[in-house]
Amino acid sequence: MHTILTDFFLMAAGFCSGFIDAVVGGGGLISTPALLSIGLPPQIALGTNKLASSTGSLTSTLTFIRSGKINLRLTTKLFPLSFIGSACGVLLVHFLSPEVLRPLILFLLIAVTIYTIAKKDWGSTSLYSNLNMKTILWFFPLIFIIGFYDGFLGPGTGSFLIFSFLTIGFDFVRAAGNAKLLNFGSNIAGLLTFAALGYVNYRLGLIMAVALIVGSWCGAKFAIKHGSSYVKVFFVVITVLLIGKNVYSYFSR
Repeated sequence: MHTILTDFFLMAAGFCSGFIDAVVGGGGLISTPALLSIGLPPQIALGTNKLASSTGSLTSTLTFIRSGKINLRLTTKLFPLSFIGSACGVLLVHFLSPEVLRPLILFLLIAVTIYTIAKKDWGSTSLYSNLNMKTILWFFPLIFIIGFYDGFLGPGTGSFLIFSFLTIGFDFVRAAGNAKLLNFGSNIAGLLTFAALGYVNYRLGLIMAVALIVGSWCGAKFAIKHGSSYVKVFFVVITVLLIGKNVYSYFSR
């Protein structure tokens, strides 16, 4: 049963998710568990999260573009890979039962959180020039796979995209900017596919979206000015608490 307290909870989770996702990626680690914790079925939670996260990723993408922190020449080539991969991932979700998907979500959320904690300071300077053919052969398929993952599950996609751009020489802020544009593509593809399958709760999604827009704008501004070091501890604490709550809810059913 949804109450005014539920709405305020989703708005708080949406703001935190948007802020953190714009800075370090992985905002879905907050928004998806929040939606699951109020009792939404996994597919509905994922579809509703795509509605909210699409608005947030668009907000932070525009903020990064205005600040000149996105390599549009490269990301416009990668955008279709992220978009198509995400749509394929959503179709896989459609064929999996909730009983299969729920423990898988918990497992991957925990795995991505461990990954985030384990990563130290990286990407302090930008060394990127251009991609050679050898790099293209593994980097382009990687972007498709991450897009597929975003459609299939989602949480941690921003972190994976940022890490991918760091591996080819971008500094942290530019990697975050590039990641947000591709994340917007995968979010839109996922939203359209989830909506076509009837897996979106529009009321809850729009409530969370309003807060996500504000959080994404604040987070992008913060990332451009300060980087991610001040947010990471907060990010880890919030995600561990939310994942713990969902693990408890799953095993106490």
